[in-house]
Amino acid sequence: HAPGRAMLSFLGRGRGGEEPEPSSQPMETSDVSLADAERVTLRCEAVLEGHGAEEVSVARVWHCAWDPTGKTLATCSSDKTCRIWAKSAAAGNTWVTVAELEGVHSRTVRQAAWSPCGRLLATASFDASTAVWAQSGSTNEWECVAVVEGHENEVKSCAWSPSGSLLATCGRDKSVWIWEVQPGHDFECVAVLNGHTQDVKQVVWHPAEDALVSTSYDDSIKVWTEDPGGDDWSCAQTLTKEEGGHTSTVWCASFEPEPSFEQGGPGGSGGTKRRRLATCSDDRTIAIWRVDDSRQTLRLEIDAKFPCGHDRPALSVSWGRCGLIAEGGGDDSVRLFAPPLARGGLEGGG
Repeated sequence: HAPGRAMLSFLGRGRGGEEPEPSSQPMETSDVSLADAERVTLRCEAVLEGHGAEEVSVARVWHCAWDPTGKTLATCSSDKTCRIWAKSAAAGNTWVTVAELEGVHSRTVRQAAWSPCGRLLATASFDASTAVWAQSGSTNEWECVAVVEGHENEVKSCAWSPSGSLLATCGRDKSVWIWEVQPGHDFECVAVLNGHTQDVKQVVWHPAEDALVSTSYDDSIKVWTEDPGGDDWSCAQTLTKEEGGHTSTVWCASFEPEPSFEQGGPGGSGGTKRRRLATCSDDRTIAIWRVDDSRQTLRLEIDAKFPCGHDRPALSVSWGRCGLIAEGGGDDSVRLFAPPLARGGLEGGG
């Protein structure tokens, strides 16, 4: 990785292949900083079981997603369902299934995505469809209000735009589709984006702008934006190994939730606030990209790239509001990374 961009990994193997000493006082994630990295501890809050209850074999849980309030969790599975979980006072403040979304998808549900308002939930399935679900009133009853179809085969990912007016989907057919929400829960396709040469693994929106990032089996990352006239969408940037990116399948991408100072003195004072994007790959690395959204078209520039310590592919990455990057690998482990807080130097060493 680039000099001055060191990333500190902790938990799992820790630095130098040694286990870090846990703190006797577990920390709240809101208190996490790079200086505290070695004393962060995690504990299991709950084990949620229910998927695959009717299956002969154990069902695979492919994805989980918190609603905007952080109080409700959606999980999706190879059992063709999506479950919604919440804590129940009646059940002793334990986590229970409050709704099971079933009877629509005929194959694995690969991903779930909450709309920004939290009133809609989209589920992408290997049956080539994306279902949109809505809650009925104040009860825990959910109904399917739309089934969006267009992809030739498996839909791998779905994501809502920051305004909630657009829904993006991608799939094995190498395409990205953008749908506009219409009155009455109708969805109109406003763009079919063909640029990837292999199946598209994930789509993710910029947290504050209508700019879309897609990752693919073709080892690339693409940025899609609406044309100035507003009549169409096009590829604004393609990032490959030539731009400092990945050398194999790019599985996942996650934007930094809030901008951080790109440069400046201690604490980032006097710097410019920019977001960053994290991506992970089959090449067992994480790449960090600087996001330049000051121009008319969003651009990404490589900031750092580093091995994440797995001996199998890095499959999932999520940039938390606490500032930590969580990353899961094919070797059944999860690792946490604390990125530098400013380009001017690292806090806490490492």
